[in-house]
Amino acid sequence: MSGVAVRLEEVAKIYPGDVPALRGVTVDVPSGDQVAILGPSGSGKTTMLTIMGTLERPTSGSVQVADRDVVKASDAELAGLRAHQIGFVFQAFHLQDGMTALDNVALGMLYTGAPLRQRREAASVALERVGLAARMSHKPQQLSGGERQRVAIARAIAKRPLIILADEPTGNLDSKSGSEVVSVLHRMAADGATLILVTHNEHIAHSFARRIEMRDGEIVEDARS
Repeated sequence: MSGVAVRLEEVAKIYPGDVPALRGVTVDVPSGDQVAILGPSGSGKTTMLTIMGTLERPTSGSVQVADRDVVKASDAELAGLRAHQIGFVFQAFHLQDGMTALDNVALGMLYTGAPLRQRREAASVALERVGLAARMSHKPQQLSGGERQRVAIARAIAKRPLIILADEPTGNLDSKSGSEVVSVLHRMAADGATLILVTHNEHIAHSFARRIEMRDGEIVEDARS
């Protein structure tokens, strides 16, 4: 991949009913960057993240993700991009209650086409990396909220994605567990992946060297510390 992981140029997103979510957003995220997107509810930060993750297409503007033109790509091409190059971490853990942590992580690689044995091996490595080596056989109801989110992080990183996108990953956690989860994400991204995290929590945002603040569908500040 080139020096830019994600590039948005004059991106607008208008939802049915003529509701604008993004208003001509332009931003570059270099490969390996760790970025927090900060803003209140309704500011457009989650919409921007879903467009970066190719889960939505823009109404207008251009989007490049991992050297792919997202606007021109087919749905099948975008599905392949998500399967191999993008790892997602959401506020809700989205774990299967009847599956162990190991199989939840392995399931997240289903669309890579890798055989089950290979997916389980990668899942085991990922769970060890997030500090859950002793909890692989536990099901979600046997894990704390922080542990469940670490399983979700393991699922996102198991395929060694180029880009990790996290949408309010601490929203369902207490402050201590939330800080631990963000520390894990920073460590995982330190291997070279690009990390883009959406939050309304200023304390979490200030753990990032780069912070993008949004208001009313626009970037109002893009700063590095």
